[in-house]
Amino acid sequence: MTHDLVAALRPLLTAEAGAEAHAAGAEPADLEQEVWLRLLEHLATAGPPADPQGWLRHAVRAEARRSRRRARAELPYETEPADDGGRGPEQAVLTAARHRALRDAVGRLPGRCPRLLEALLSPKDLTYREIARELGISQGSLGPERSRCLGCLRRLLTAEVAAR
Repeated sequence: MTHDLVAALRPLLTAEAGAEAHAAGAEPADLEQEVWLRLLEHLATAGPPADPQGWLRHAVRAEARRSRRRARAELPYETEPADDGGRGPEQAVLTAARHRALRDAVGRLPGRCPRLLEALLSPKDLTYREIARELGISQGSLGPERSRCLGCLRRLLTAEVAAR
């Protein structure tokens, strides 16, 4: 019985919610969900409505009014709410472990890669010209060298993650 009622009302609810949602400042799917909830509550307390289509139209409009009232009552923050970034001690430990693993992997790279990546990630924010001068290579070869080093790092980290 309930399944038949839901199946019969679904197209009407979709149409009604779509028509009312924009004016209510709500999403049609949210409005539909609220009406389905009201229907379930009604079925639990009073049984199926005598006029399901009429009840549904009335319920959609009532939910749209409720949504408009909620939207009017909501006030924007004067300032941004405080955000601690969710940085608890567990998150700090996990972040430190990831950084250690990355530094260890960079140290195991071949050739100039460790020095190149350290220079690129330096807090001094060096330019390509400064990095090339520091490493003793041409500025033009820095990009391809960086790509090769990052590829090696990616393969190294992928192998380590797969091994775990």
